[in-house]
Amino acid sequence: MAEDRISQHEDERINLEDSVVHTLAKSNRKVAILSSEAKLATEAEHKLSFREAIKRYPKAIGWSILFSTAIIMEGYDIVLVSAFFAYPSFQKKFGQPVKGGTGYQVTAPWQSGLSNGARVGEIIGLFINGLLAEAFGMKKTMIGTLIVLCGLIFISFFAQNIQTLLAAEILMGIPWGVFQTLTTSYAAEVCPVTLRGYLTTYVNMMWGVGQLLASGVLRGLLSRTDEWSYRIPFALQWIWPVPLVVGIAFAPESPWWLMRKERYEEARESLRRLTTAPSDAELDNTIAMLRHSDEIEKEISAGTSFLDCFKGINLRRTEIACVAWVIQAACGASLMGYSAYFFEQAGLPTTIAFDFSMALYSVAIVGVFISWWVMTYLGRRTIYIGGLSILFLVLLGVGFSSLADNKSAKYATGSLLLVFTLFYDITVGSVCYSIVAEIPSTRLRTKTIVLARIAYNIQGTINGVITPDMINPTYWNWRGKAGFFWAGLCFVCLIWTYFRLPEPKGRTYAELDILFEQGVSARKFGSTKLDIFEDVPTLKVLEKAEDVN
Repeated sequence: MAEDRISQHEDERINLEDSVVHTLAKSNRKVAILSSEAKLATEAEHKLSFREAIKRYPKAIGWSILFSTAIIMEGYDIVLVSAFFAYPSFQKKFGQPVKGGTGYQVTAPWQSGLSNGARVGEIIGLFINGLLAEAFGMKKTMIGTLIVLCGLIFISFFAQNIQTLLAAEILMGIPWGVFQTLTTSYAAEVCPVTLRGYLTTYVNMMWGVGQLLASGVLRGLLSRTDEWSYRIPFALQWIWPVPLVVGIAFAPESPWWLMRKERYEEARESLRRLTTAPSDAELDNTIAMLRHSDEIEKEISAGTSFLDCFKGINLRRTEIACVAWVIQAACGASLMGYSAYFFEQAGLPTTIAFDFSMALYSVAIVGVFISWWVMTYLGRRTIYIGGLSILFLVLLGVGFSSLADNKSAKYATGSLLLVFTLFYDITVGSVCYSIVAEIPSTRLRTKTIVLARIAYNIQGTINGVITPDMINPTYWNWRGKAGFFWAGLCFVCLIWTYFRLPEPKGRTYAELDILFEQGVSARKFGSTKLDIFEDVPTLKVLEKAEDVN
């Protein structure tokens, strides 16, 4: 009887082994098909030219542009508040009389508070986005935050004291924090490699559009002396949320997010809505490529939590994304945010100061267009290094021109800031959005971008504290000499970029995963040849199948 039980157990073990081998063999065939289809889709992406991409993905371009339009609101309000510091009616309402009876000034501490209030709210919004976008998808998260923003605008519109205005800035910063990363993530996930750089940097153009609109509105109302001169600009923020909510309600969800949730049929339908007349085979291949990339990231232990951003090879990717975005704020860009106030304190009349400010933001938009042309021929790393080198020299020029206290020197300072803005938006200002969207793993993209933007906001908060003190006549009163400080910090940014920033141009997300997994040096990223279908196993199940056999 004991022998019969042993024999029975042996038969069960053999049957189980046969079942495992059969299952693994079946999985092996599935993986082979998946790899084959993914390889076809990857090759097709590499061969896709810019013109062909526009013809094939006009819907993806349109939906990405629609999402990115939300950034206009943040750019508008951030410039609105900082420009108000040079606005006579706002200064009289929320400022204090200047000694000697020369007018009113919002004190530097309150300037810092209002500037940083929005950034505090944005940091909260960024964390919320990292959780909501992964749980509910980008589309629902975007619609919800736009609806919340509609209600929060009432607080700034009816504010009667500077404390209420600060509360409004903090609260409105929460949905802006969501917009900051959600728009970039969506652009990165709905377009092919060829269009990735253009659509992610388009976000920066919308920032410039918002800044230009704010300066234009304030310039047009400058002649008014009543409270409506600053309440009307606040009210104009209601123009954007409603049409955006209606439009985004019809937008397709990110196929990458749907794939991560294993909703493959919905991901396939989303891809169909993003592509012009795709064949079933093309959709199958693209879905296979998305799944293949996801499996590679699972192989190299890419999780989906904030903590995973700091583990293993993802720590390096998080560092690059965070520092790249910090550089955008640390290279002297804060002088642009306070441009109208900076020009006024440099000695220019208020009307001329706002004219210079409008010219500056117009130049910023032109800079994004030029950056698209530059990105066609140069890599992200090359553009970053070249851009920081030029910005360093321009900031030195701003500092030296301020040493001469005459009218010509003041106009030279304003002109150099226009030059700074142009090269900033051709290089660091625009390309940064592409880098932070491309560098993270797909499973951690939203959370890594959230952390990067938080790092940016921390640097922005520091800027918001020290920049008003630098140029406020009642505090440090550096004025144009602040250029020397920012030139030094810009040089530090240049050194980090040379040694740590890799080249992601033209790489699929799976290829970037392998380059990071292999620990390739930042300076060799662009030149390293790689075949992701030969250099790494696709699934661990293949290894298990070999072991069983």
